[in-house]
This record gives sequence, structure tokens and C-alpha cells, in this order.
Amino acid sequence: MNKELIMIAERIKSLRERSSMTQADLAKSLSLSRSAVNSWEMGLSVPTTQYIIELAKLFDVSTDTILGKKDSATVSVAGLNDSQITAVMNVIQCFRESNKK
Repeated sequence: MNKELIMIAERIKSLRERSSMTQADLAKSLSLSRSAVNSWEMGLSVPTTQYIIELAKLFDVSTDTILGKKDSATVSVAGLNDSQITAVMNVIQCFRESNKK
């Protein structure tokens, strides 16, 4: 079985369980059958682009998270003012520069 497919399957299951949802709950929220969700989690099929986007919205993660792109992450700056956002960005840039050394 394809390694990427297995990783997507595991990620979907993990996100679902972290949200205390059953496969039936997730299927209902996406207007799918439980067997479709089970198929994703078993690595037998992969969600379409539309469902990857819906999963990301539902679990409040990026599509990159679902797809397993490890070199990016999303940081919410909701509720921060402009100077706080600038400070967060400066810290991130500082870490990037220190990792280059």
C-alpha cells in the first residue's frame, strides 16, 4: 500500500478521534456514508479535494496537515493586534535563522 495514502488515512483517523467523533458522526457531517469514511481510514481510498478541504475546515487544520506536508504549519493570529503579530513573525524568523547556522 502507498505510504502517503497510509499517512493520510492515519491523519484522518487521528483528527476524528481527537474530536471525539465516530466514523458515523464524521460521515454525517460530510453527508457521506460511514463506509466511505472507513475506506479513507483503512487506506483503501483517498478523499477528493473537496472533502480534504471540508475535513480541514471541520477539524480546524490546514489541508497541508491532512496531506502530511511536514514543512509547514498554521498559526492563528486571531485576537492579536498588529504589534503582537509582528512579534510572532519576528520570533519565527529568528528560529529560521538560527536553524541555518
